[in-house]
Amino acid sequence: MSVSAKIVVYATQWCPFCNRARQLLEHKQAKYELIDIGLEPNRRVEMMQLSGGAHTVPQIFINGEHIGGCDDLFALEHRDQLDNKLNPDT
Repeated sequence: MSVSAKIVVYATQWCPFCNRARQLLEHKQAKYELIDIGLEPNRRVEMMQLSGGAHTVPQIFINGEHIGGCDDLFALEHRDQLDNKLNPDT
């Protein structure tokens, strides 16, 4: 599958939910920008502003839309809606 969406994931390296979300995106062959707030803690404020105050990781954005966290990403997958978000032009 060729993914055309712009995906941004705010995460940390040690977070198991972050790793699980990234694995799903990688399984979908989706390229994403990873912003590691463990390495760049000043980006947490940015994440919180963009997400409407969410302070946990991961926080996932697809084409500027706040998807939410790991459970939200997997919920989209289970409802067969993730592929449409990843490939809005198809």
